Amino acid sequence: MNVKINENFDNLSENYLFSEINKRITKYKEENKAADIIKLGIGDVTLPLDKTVIDALIKASNEMGNKETFRGYPPEYGYDFMKEAVKKYYKRFNVELDLDSIFISDGAKSDLGNIVDIFGNNNIYIPNPVYPVYLDSNLMSGRNINFINGSKDNNFLPLPTSDIKKGSIIYLCSPNNPTGSCYKYDELKKWVDFALNNDSLIIYDSAYESFISSDEYPHSIYEIEGAKSCAIEICSFSKQAGFTGLRCGFTIIPLEIVCSNHQINKLWKRRQATKFNGVSYPVQRAAEAALTDNGIKECMDNIKYYMVNAKMLSELFDEKNIYYTGGKNSPYIWFKCPNDMKSWEFFDYLLKNANVVGTPGAGFGTFGEGYFRITSFNTHEKTKEAVERLRKLL
Repeated sequence: MNVKINENFDNLSENYLFSEINKRITKYKEENKAADIIKLGIGDVTLPLDKTVIDALIKASNEMGNKETFRGYPPEYGYDFMKEAVKKYYKRFNVELDLDSIFISDGAKSDLGNIVDIFGNNNIYIPNPVYPVYLDSNLMSGRNINFINGSKDNNFLPLPTSDIKKGSIIYLCSPNNPTGSCYKYDELKKWVDFALNNDSLIIYDSAYESFISSDEYPHSIYEIEGAKSCAIEICSFSKQAGFTGLRCGFTIIPLEIVCSNHQINKLWKRRQATKFNGVSYPVQRAAEAALTDNGIKECMDNIKYYMVNAKMLSELFDEKNIYYTGGKNSPYIWFKCPNDMKSWEFFDYLLKNANVVGTPGAGFGTFGEGYFRITSFNTHEKTKEAVERLRKLL
């Protein structure tokens, strides 16, 4: 068929990271049907939705069954009640948001992948290692991609360098996926100051901010002076409220951000009106409930549950004297593969010898080679069993 395609897709790896992991697990299970596999790989939650969320979801669903309260298409940018809930939530961090800067979406992954639509052919700087969507979405658009390398030397928290070109787009993620490392206030201030002085834009992924328990780390980039003039923040309810099966998130684009004489907020608003149909009314009511005082308390109880798992895993690496990051203010633990094994080599070794699944660091970038990510998103019982299996191997 003589139909042209977007040849930029040729620059992508053949398989998405987690698709390749599932492929290997499936093959192993076919050959070892009795294997009791413990999954600490993909960052999917395992605890059910909280009562406050479920009550709101049921109530809103019932409203959709009555003529008087039925609602059709939701607003592309989110219902006002949901935007008000986000605004109130940010006041917990002493951050004041304009309602028009808040856009409700079906999750951080979608917005991170779609945000490239409103920008031209800029120089893109992406941490290495990091969440694959940043890289892949820019590869699909044929962007000029550069890497900001993380390593043991900088604790996988790269800081600005003079070789970053003016007028660039810089991706940051804190707490980081996959490394679990978090920027402190002074470190994040260096990035904000750099962006302001370098005429550049930061796209800040704060999907895991609710796991931060230490006052050393900011929950939002807007806690840093000047950030509203140079940073877009993207967040999610997936991990905070367990919405991986409901899908809801939000993006904040301050009215102050202007690029090439265009208000970025207006461009995103136009993009969403054309390409996005909004998040359903019941889901937005459920998300609103997750941001009430009672909802936050219940969600934090679940997060504390996962962080008990992270503590169990972290203590094992402390015991074995293995270098790792994360596990303190993040559900992820990022550690050095034993015996200088390669990431995929260790993945296969761990699957075969312990029936435990994690994520090879190489899947997050070249500087992830030789490292491995495991998550705390499982039950206490399964995590405890995984720790015992790992103890025998590490």
